[in-house]
Amino acid sequence: MNEILERIQTLAKSAPRRLALAEGDDPRIVSAASRLASSGVAQVTLVSDPALSRATAAAAGVTLGQVVIEDPAASPRLARTGAALAEAGVPQIDAARLARDPLYQAAGLVGAGEMDCFVAGASRTTADVVRAALRLIGLKEGVSSVSSFFLMVLPGRGGPVRPLLFADCGVIPDPTAAQLAEIGCLAADHFERLLSETPRVAFLSFSTWGSASHPRVSKMREAMELARKMRPDRSFDGELQADAALDLEVAARKAKGSDVAGRANVLVFPDLDSGNIAYKLVQRLAGAAAYGPILQGLRRQANDLSRGCTVDDVVQVATIACALAGAPVPGAAP
Repeated sequence: MNEILERIQTLAKSAPRRLALAEGDDPRIVSAASRLASSGVAQVTLVSDPALSRATAAAAGVTLGQVVIEDPAASPRLARTGAALAEAGVPQIDAARLARDPLYQAAGLVGAGEMDCFVAGASRTTADVVRAALRLIGLKEGVSSVSSFFLMVLPGRGGPVRPLLFADCGVIPDPTAAQLAEIGCLAADHFERLLSETPRVAFLSFSTWGSASHPRVSKMREAMELARKMRPDRSFDGELQADAALDLEVAARKAKGSDVAGRANVLVFPDLDSGNIAYKLVQRLAGAAAYGPILQGLRRQANDLSRGCTVDDVVQVATIACALAGAPVPGAAP
């Protein structure tokens, strides 16, 4: 485990949170649940058929030990989830069907405050996870949209590893300037919470400080200006090209005097195309570890998983969820 993950694990262990996992028939989830509970990172509940989860655990060669199993077929759970869905405006026929879904029951536990966070997505799409979270957890006050980030940990070149936060890489296809500003504010708060370091947020573009003129450039500049108004306590700059944001020598030529350029650690991308492509390129070609997508903007924490995730991925994403759930994170709005 690299030093960044060790730091986050220590944060999570300092006040173990109540974690719900919704895919108890998946050997990766069951194995991760066992590891998370035994290591003291979280108080883990599997929302799953008990017999199925125990059989899955036995086949995977793990013991569930301290893991609690919540049966989604139990009538009180069905009734509570169905009522919460109806209150969220879901038609009765759909609410009755969704109430039986362990994903929705996990989200309902978090929304009701019975759990602090949930993690899902090993066998479900991001759209499924986000939809359940929006219906049963809802948005944080003052936030307009759920978005996401990836925590990228780049291998050190003869020195310590380098953490960067990329947003949004998983949820909003073409965010407005206002949404980008909100994404930048939330991402800065999460970076500080996870790493105890000062966030420096760059709004990325193909232009630096007016070197090109285009509506997409103007959008990023407007997003940066909105973010500064929303959170004057944070350091934002843009629009910046990626090299100006990350390289001090380039920054000295292109954005002299910036307190972000050359030292950015939170990168806000113009759209989902650029964010998703960037994180995968950095992961595959630079050997960076990518943790996420981590959802942001919800009242309580929920994290998504890649359907290609490993047991280690589940453990790491769940650890991040618990670390973020351990204390309130400031909202994007003042």
